[in-house]
Amino acid sequence: MNGLYDELRIAVHAVWTRRWLALAVAWGIAVVGWFVVAQIPSSYESRARVFVQMQSILPSKIGITQVEQQQDVDRVRQTLTSAINLQKVVRGTDLANTVSTDRDIADRVAGLQKAIKVTAQQDNLFEITATGSSPKVVRQIVQKLIDIFVEENLAGDRDETSQTLRFLDAQLEQRQKQLQDAEAKKTDFQNRYLGSLPGTGSLTDRMGAARTQMAQVDSDLAAAQSSLAAVTGQMAGTPQNVAGVGGGPTAGPARARLAAIQGQIAEARGRGFTDNHPDMVALRGQLAAAQAAARNEPVIGGGAGSASNPLYLSLRSMQAEKQSQVAALTMRKKQLQADLDTINSKLAGDPAVAAEQGQIERNYAVLKDQYDKMLADREDIKLRGQAQTQTDAIKFSVIDPPTSPRVPNAPNRPLLLTGALIAAICGGIGAAFAMGQLQTTFATSGRLERATGMPVIGSIGEMVTAAQIATRRRKLMYFGGGAAALAVAYVALLGVEMVSRGMAA
Repeated sequence: MNGLYDELRIAVHAVWTRRWLALAVAWGIAVVGWFVVAQIPSSYESRARVFVQMQSILPSKIGITQVEQQQDVDRVRQTLTSAINLQKVVRGTDLANTVSTDRDIADRVAGLQKAIKVTAQQDNLFEITATGSSPKVVRQIVQKLIDIFVEENLAGDRDETSQTLRFLDAQLEQRQKQLQDAEAKKTDFQNRYLGSLPGTGSLTDRMGAARTQMAQVDSDLAAAQSSLAAVTGQMAGTPQNVAGVGGGPTAGPARARLAAIQGQIAEARGRGFTDNHPDMVALRGQLAAAQAAARNEPVIGGGAGSASNPLYLSLRSMQAEKQSQVAALTMRKKQLQADLDTINSKLAGDPAVAAEQGQIERNYAVLKDQYDKMLADREDIKLRGQAQTQTDAIKFSVIDPPTSPRVPNAPNRPLLLTGALIAAICGGIGAAFAMGQLQTTFATSGRLERATGMPVIGSIGEMVTAAQIATRRRKLMYFGGGAAALAVAYVALLGVEMVSRGMAA
């Protein structure tokens, strides 16, 4: 322990005897360090946070999804630091006072691309950060970026919608002219070739429609002829006259009911009802009961006489109706057959007419579909654009406005100045100690004895006169003044730093 204490004393003595060297080295290191620290430019940082709120009620009703809105916001965020936007920043802030040529603007834009950062946080929250040498300028940069962020989303949607609508209007005008030409060609063709033909549409459509109507008429005609045959058969088995008033026997209520039921059965069969039809089954049951009642009913009156059978009259009326129906269907069939013959003769006389009409019809249909689709798309885009620009589909809120930095975030100049001072003091002490190690001096007799290996008999103390003491005191005062001046310079630099911060803010 004593040996360590002795070594410490020896080291302190060696530094003290070379204190002027230590002071000079400390001043040199401090001056160089403080100069380097002074050359480091101050960097100020301004931050702001923007919240993007997306409306999901009306846009979703007209087909605008939140995914599309999010893609629009991400696109603007990614292009916010593009060269074009940064040129707007340069011209819209105090940086415009530092540029005079396009080359200066390009240099400022290149610097801003490194100094600006746009970070996407959770829940559609974006943070914009800018660094620079002036606190006022960095705040202006962040504010300008926020303005561009909002403007690009709103104006970008409007510009994109306007460009799309202009394109669609031009295409619609072109398609409308083509459609008008196709309609004129279609009308001219119909007037020249199809005006005298029956039906509407192309030749193929007219022939198909005629054949369809012919098949329906054939089916209806067969049914009418079958009904007419059934009514004729019923009339053959029904007498024209029955016994009645005028001196002859008169039919009673039972026979009258029987005749009425027979008439209903004949009418039902004329309509085409089969024996298994529910109405026919009920009528046959009523007929059996009426026949039994009529057999047991006595004949009223006497003498020869007869009257028209109402059943026969009903069947004859139905027969006339069926005959007129068959005649009408026959005439309709002849007319349709004549139409088919006319169309077939047209096709046989000019086979190219059908091909030409088919081409005209196809061209017209394609142009009409394209026109209708583009018209619907234009209205849809127009509505979407109005929803995005007039209903605040995307709303921006500045959560944290751009900060006005008062203290540079880099460098920490007071800490660097202090570090330079500490390094200077350590450097001065180290230089003095190293010089003491290089020079062969012995501060104690024990060290001399260890170095030479010879016994040291004793040591003689230094005798200092009064003049030497005064000289040493004066030099000590000079040394203290030099050390104090180093501390004063350090404090002065700290003061200058604080004053410059206040002026910059």
